[in-house]
Amino acid sequence: MQRGSDRMSAHRDDEMKHELQGLLRSGHPTRTEEWHDPEPVAEDSPDVASGPVTPGRGPTYLEALRLELARNLTRGTFPAGPKELGRALRRGNAPDALVEGMQRLPDEARYGNVQELAVALTDSGRPDFPGPGNL
Repeated sequence: MQRGSDRMSAHRDDEMKHELQGLLRSGHPTRTEEWHDPEPVAEDSPDVASGPVTPGRGPTYLEALRLELARNLTRGTFPAGPKELGRALRRGNAPDALVEGMQRLPDEARYGNVQELAVALTDSGRPDFPGPGNL
């Protein structure tokens, strides 16, 4: 049933389906002239979601640590102490460096969210805790 609000006619719609049929079936572009295809993103391209990346604007240690903690801990984990957080990290197969960092925090401490935990880990000033590239 046509409502009349289509941007293209039924004929043009059928043409477009025919043009895309090869792509949909094969899962990759099927044009013989490669210059029509968009260039894929290189694996070593910098992440530019927050603007241009310059030597001084890469992710900081705190940001990288917070991201890694957020990947491995849920909101339901908090508030918790280092022992509970260490167990949650082990259950989630987190990197050993994160688990070891939990073991070095004071037992009586409680953390309400990932940000508080990341600040506590970075403020502890432990030179043996890995940098963002090692997490």
